[in-house]
Amino acid sequence: MYHCGKNKRKKRMKRLSYYLAFPFLYGISLLPFPLFYLLSDFFCFLLYRVAGYRKKVVMENLRNSFPEKSEEERKRIAARFYRNLADIMLETVKMLTISPESLKKRFQMTNLEFAEKYYAQGRSIAIAVGHFGNWEWACLSQGMASSHPSIVIYKPLSNPWFDRLFFRMRSRTGAVLVSMKQTLRTLVSYRGQSYMAVFAADQTPVQQDAVYWTPFLNQDTAVFLGIEKIAKMNNSVVMFCDMKRVGRGRYTVTYKLLFEDPKATSEYEITKAHVTALEKCIRESPEDWLWSHRRWKVKRTS
Repeated sequence: MYHCGKNKRKKRMKRLSYYLAFPFLYGISLLPFPLFYLLSDFFCFLLYRVAGYRKKVVMENLRNSFPEKSEEERKRIAARFYRNLADIMLETVKMLTISPESLKKRFQMTNLEFAEKYYAQGRSIAIAVGHFGNWEWACLSQGMASSHPSIVIYKPLSNPWFDRLFFRMRSRTGAVLVSMKQTLRTLVSYRGQSYMAVFAADQTPVQQDAVYWTPFLNQDTAVFLGIEKIAKMNNSVVMFCDMKRVGRGRYTVTYKLLFEDPKATSEYEITKAHVTALEKCIRESPEDWLWSHRRWKVKRTS
C-alpha cells in the first residue's frame, strides 16, 4: 500500500510539473528570435555560472577526451558548450510553434537529393546521427525532407506528459517516431517500402547490452550495434549525418555515404565507421557535442 501511494504521488507530481511548465514553455516559443536568444544568454548564465549544471560531469568528460589540451582550453570549450546547450534547450522549446518556412531557412539539408537516388532503386537508408549540433531540429526537419517515410528512433522520457509533448513536437512535420524497444517490429512493418531510419549513434547501452567496445575520444566505449544489425538485415544504405553550426540558430546538414553494400562489410565495420565519423565532428567543433551526457557510465566488466 505504501509503494502504491508513493507511486501515485509521483505521477501526480509529474503531471503537475507538466501543467505548470507548459504555458511558460509555450510563451517562450512565441518570442521573436532576437528576444529568444537574449533569453538564452540569461539561461546560459543560470546553467553555467549559478547552477553549475553537471559541471563536474562536463569537465571530467573533457579531461578524459582531450588529455592533450590544457585545463584552460578545456574550460573555454566548456563555456562555449554551455552557451550552445542553452540555445539547444530553448530551440527545442521553439519546436512548439516554429513554422516550416522558418525552420527551412535555419536548418538546411545540403544534399538530400543524394538519398533520392537510392529511393529510386527501392533501397532504404540508415542514418547515424550524434547528439551534436541541434539533433532536435534535425528530427523536425527530417519529417518534411522527403515524401518517403522518415523514421526516427528515440528514447522515451520518464515523465509521460512531457514524453507525449515531445512526441507531438518531433512528429509535427511528418516524422514517424519509434521508441527504441519497438524499432525492429516497426521496421519489419515497413518492409517493401523505401524509408530513412535515423538512429542516435552515441546513446549509452545498458550494462547487459554492452557487448561491443571501441576507442572513442580516448576512452573505452560501449556502442550500440543497432545501426549495423538493421542495415545488414534490410540491406540499407548507411549514411552519416554531418551537422555544422554555421551561426546562432543556423545549421547545415550534409549526408555522407558510409556503406552502399552493408552485407559486404565485416563484423563491426559499420559501427566503427559511424563512431569514427562522429569523433571527427566532435574534434573539429567540440563545443557542439552533449558533454553533460554521462556517456561513459557503463564500464567494461571483463
